[in-house]
Amino acid sequence: MDIVLLILSFSCMITGIFGSFLPVLPGPSISWVGLLLLYFTKAVPANYWILGIALLITIIITILDYVIPSKGTKKFGGSSYGIWGTNIGLIIGIIVPIPFGFLLGPFVGALIGELIFDSKDHKRALKAATGSFIGLLASSFMKFVVCVMYLGLFLTIVWQYKSELF
Repeated sequence: MDIVLLILSFSCMITGIFGSFLPVLPGPSISWVGLLLLYFTKAVPANYWILGIALLITIIITILDYVIPSKGTKKFGGSSYGIWGTNIGLIIGIIVPIPFGFLLGPFVGALIGELIFDSKDHKRALKAATGSFIGLLASSFMKFVVCVMYLGLFLTIVWQYKSELF
């Protein structure tokens, strides 16, 4: 049973890393579930400190993932129309089957939102859309770093208890 949990746990870790770039999958949350599954094995004793701190980090990262692209739009001079456009564009970019829709969606959404707000100022609209794109890249990088850290923690724990697991 430990081997099955170990395989599931590792699968969650890899899926979490991919999920850090794909907004459809909550990367850090899936990686945290991978850590949790590792602690369900009989070979690895439960460490509630590690699980609790990792859960807190996961919650904070998940909240920031929704806030950062909107803040990027606002920081680059976007209005509430641009912020709404960013969020709507992100959702549409995930649903529409175009290559890199999750990257293009927030940019195009913010651009359209800003053009609805002020159709004459194209330069400001483009600047706000760029802020949205930069915010999305920053949040994706942040999730990737956290997922890689969880994978490193996973590998360290597996290495520490390798004789009991295998």
